[in-house]
Amino acid sequence: MAVPKKRTGKAKQASRRANWKGEVPATTTCPNCKETVLAHTVCSNCGYYKNDFASLKNKKSEAPAEEKPKKTRAKRAKAETKVEEEKATVNEEVKEEAAEVKEEAKEEKAAEALQEEKTEE
Repeated sequence: MAVPKKRTGKAKQASRRANWKGEVPATTTCPNCKETVLAHTVCSNCGYYKNDFASLKNKKSEAPAEEKPKKTRAKRAKAETKVEEEKATVNEEVKEEAAEVKEEAKEEKAAEALQEEKTEE
């Protein structure tokens, strides 16, 4: 096995390593969806490549099948409707209480007015 006679200097070593550099990959835009894509690869967004659809990804998006809501979604929807109904009932109760308070305030003002009239006479 070969053994170097002298140690390699730092400058020589650094200049040799300077040629190892990263390259930016070539990118293009998809002609179908205008998404940035690596050159010569299928578009990850729509599945388009060389004037045709290479994957089934786009076919699914073209004809979306109606999905049945999952049980968890249905439960969430029921819970949300219950919460909305409770909010509506609470709002109605608050409005009724506010109306009662207003009526009581009117009655008190009327009673005060009567007392003032009596005291003036």
